[in-house]
Amino acid sequence: MASRKEVLNKVSKIVPPMLEHFHKGMLGRVAVIGGSEDYTGAPYFSAMASARLGADMSHVICEPGAGQVIKTYSPNLMVHPYMRQQKNMGANETIDSVSEEVVAMLSRLHVVVIGPGLGRDPAMQETCARVITEARKKDIPFVLDADGLFLAQTRPELVEGYKQCILTPNVVEFGRLAKSKNIDVNAEDPEQLCSKLSKALGGVTIIQKGSKDYISNGQQTLISDSEGGLKRAGGQGDTLTGSLATLLAYRKAYHDRIWDHDNSLSEDETLTLVAYGGSAITRECSRLAFKEKGRSLQAADLTDHVHQAFLTVLGENTKL
Repeated sequence: MASRKEVLNKVSKIVPPMLEHFHKGMLGRVAVIGGSEDYTGAPYFSAMASARLGADMSHVICEPGAGQVIKTYSPNLMVHPYMRQQKNMGANETIDSVSEEVVAMLSRLHVVVIGPGLGRDPAMQETCARVITEARKKDIPFVLDADGLFLAQTRPELVEGYKQCILTPNVVEFGRLAKSKNIDVNAEDPEQLCSKLSKALGGVTIIQKGSKDYISNGQQTLISDSEGGLKRAGGQGDTLTGSLATLLAYRKAYHDRIWDHDNSLSEDETLTLVAYGGSAITRECSRLAFKEKGRSLQAADLTDHVHQAFLTVLGENTKL
C-alpha cells in the first residue's frame, strides 16, 4: 500500500498552479444545495470551505428564509433562494417549477454538494433527487452528505453505478446505508465494510468518517488516519464536503488539461485521490482549530484554517 506521503504527492498533481492566463471560473464553480429554514450554518460552512480552498465561484442554493440569513454571514458567497419546503410553496409554484429553476443552474457549475442543512422535507428531497438525475446526465460530479444521504438510502438507484459521486457518511449514516443494502455492520470485518458498501452501490466512492476515515470505490481502499482534533463539534463534516467539491473542480481542470502536466493519472485514480485529499485537509483543519480553541472549538473555527491546512497537507503547486 502506498504511504501517506506518496498518496498526497499524487493529490498535489491535480491542484492547478496559479497562472496569469486563467480567468474567473476556470478553477472551480461549485454549488451547495441545502439550507432549509432551520439549518443555515451547514451550507455556509461547506460553501466557505470550498471558497477558502480556492474555488473561483462558490454558490449556495437554498430556501428563501435560509438565504436571507446566509447572505449576512459572508458577501463572498452567491446565494440563490430557489429551494422550497412543501409548506412554503407559493400559489403558482410546484415541485416541477422549483426543480426546473435549480436544475437550470447545473450548466453553470462544475460540482454540486447536496445535503448540508437540507432536512427531510419531501419537496426539498424530491428537488434534490431531480438534480441528481440531471447531474448524472450531464456527467457532473456531486458529493452527498447529511440528509442528501437519505436519498442514497431510500432511493439508491439515484447513485448506483455513478462513478462521479462521493458519499460522506458518519457512523450513524453509514449504518443506515449499510442496512439498506442488507449489510450487517456488526457481523462484517470493519476493515472491509466501506469496500463492501461501495460494491453494493455499484462502485461509488465512499468516505466512511470516523477516528480513521476509510475511503473506497470497491476496488481500492485507502485509510486516512492523520491526527485531527479531539472535539467533535457538529458541522465539521461540512468542511469536508466543501473541500471535496473544490478538489473535484480541480480534478476536472486536470483532466481538461488547462495547464501543462504529465497527464499520468486516470479518472478513477483521481477520484480516489480527491477523497483522500479532502479527508486529509479536513483532519488537519480540525487539528489546527483544536490546537487553538481546545474544547471550545466550533465548526466555524475550521473555516479559518482551510488554507493553512491545504498548504501543510499539499503545498502550493509552483511547478510550471
